[in-house]
Formats: sequence, structure tokens, C-alpha cells
Amino acid sequence: MSLNRAVRWGLSGFAAAVLTLAAPAAWAQEAADPNPGGVTLTSGFDVVSTYMFRGIQQHSTGIAMWPYSDLGMALHSGMGGVKSVGLNFGTWNSLHTGDTGTDSVAAGVGCACGKAWYESDFYATFGLGFGGGVGVGTTFTAYTSPNNGFSTVKEIAFKVSDDDSALLGKAALKPYAVFGFEFDTAPGLGQADGGAKAGKYLELGVAPGYAGSKASLAVPVKVGLSMGDYYEHPLTGTDNKFGFFSLAGVVTVPLGGTTSFGAFNIHGGAEFQKLGETTKFFAGGDDKRGIYSIGFGWTY
Repeated sequence: MSLNRAVRWGLSGFAAAVLTLAAPAAWAQEAADPNPGGVTLTSGFDVVSTYMFRGIQQHSTGIAMWPYSDLGMALHSGMGGVKSVGLNFGTWNSLHTGDTGTDSVAAGVGCACGKAWYESDFYATFGLGFGGGVGVGTTFTAYTSPNNGFSTVKEIAFKVSDDDSALLGKAALKPYAVFGFEFDTAPGLGQADGGAKAGKYLELGVAPGYAGSKASLAVPVKVGLSMGDYYEHPLTGTDNKFGFFSLAGVVTVPLGGTTSFGAFNIHGGAEFQKLGETTKFFAGGDDKRGIYSIGFGWTY
């Protein structure tokens, strides 16, 4: 299966790090929030050298551009067993200049060849916060391709996280685990690997970071694993358990402090990925990838 057929993927390590780790830390020491209500809007635009989704390469040439937007609603905050309840809706997109975007050629029936808009994702997350920094979130995501580069993927994911900042201070690791389950699939359709069976994904990671007065640094580390049929090899059908290992560094610099129009930042970083047998195949036989990113973010 070639890259511009049934393969697809959403938030990479870079986008997730920028959205959930670096930016909030950078703004933590800024002026009072101009929007202290229960609704928060976050948006941004990133440019990335190579788009990897859970270790699966999405283009061989060109660059990827990621416009995204998220609407968060704080539904509850209290001192009981459940400290907080939140709901998020958002969209994330990937525009490509290379072989799966503006330079794409016919790869099957319905291919919108030469179109840059490779991916458009829609998601909804319901999150609960408990004592001790423990959080549990449930996310539904529909990964779609406007240029028909891959078939629509539907996934339910559960994330368990622990913000151990109160206990460890600057040495906090903020560990988490993500369990993802694909559904509504058919052989070769609706799956991350384009394989024969719906996949079950496991991601384990930590997200240490440091927030300074003028910049913040996040150093997310994670490993992606198959709990069943997530990394099926296209040639052998073997479900390889190890998908990828990722080590990244993301620096975020706030621009002008918090204003009446919200808070703005620029961010950039580098990521190293070590690939498993299946993800190595999708990367053209290379078992390593270096990824570079720069972007702009806004929150209100």
C-alpha cells in the first residue's frame, strides 16, 4: 500500500506537544486572562518538515502545514471527588506540498490529485479531573481526507494522565497512557495501517517541561505500541507490537504578554523517531526520522 492510499493520521507528537504542553506553560506567568469565563478558544498554524502519525510517514516529499482550532468548555469545577469536568471540540488539518498533496498523482478511484488538503480531522473530548492531578479523557475522532488520500478512520481513545507537579515540582514527569480503538472498518479500509483488521493502539509517555518568564521548554517522550493489529505489516500481515519511539524538544515564546485579544506565541522544535518494522516499511526502509517544526499559536 502506498502512502497516498488508505493510510492516514491525526495529531502527531509535535502538534500534541505544542497544544497541550508548551503553550499553557508559556502563558502561565503572564497577565490576567482577558477571557476568565468557561469557554477557551485555541488556534494555530504549524509548518512541519515530515508528517508522522504514530510513526507512520504521511509524505515522502515536500512539507506539511497544520492549521488547527479547539473550543474548550469548563462544565464543572469543585472540591468533591470529581474536581473538574470539561468538553472540547476541535478540528485539525494537514496541507501537503509533496507527493500526497499538490504533487499527488492517481492512486485509485476518486483520487483528487494535485490537491493540497490531505487531511481534516474532527474530534470531541469529554474529560474528568480527579484529586492528585489524575485526569481521564474520552475522545472520538473522525480522520478524513478531502483529497481522497486515505479512507476515513474512526477511533475512540481513552487517555489517563497524572499531573505530578504538586508532588515533584520542577522534576514532574506528567506520565500518561492512551488507549485507542478503531471501529467501523473493512479489510484495507478505515485503519491506520490499511490492514485486514481494526487496530488497537497503546501509547505510553511522559511530558516534563520547564516554564520561564520569557520562554518554556517541553521534552515529551513516548512510545507507540500495538495492542492488536495496529501495526500490521502490508507484505507479511504480521502485527508488529513496536511502532515507534519519540523524543522531542519544543520551545515556546509568548508574544507581548496576554492582551485584550488573548495570548499569542511562536513555537518550534525538533523530534527524533525510532521506527519499528511496520513503520520502517512505510518510511521507505529507513528506521529513523528527524522532524522539525515552527508555528504560531493563539488562545483566548
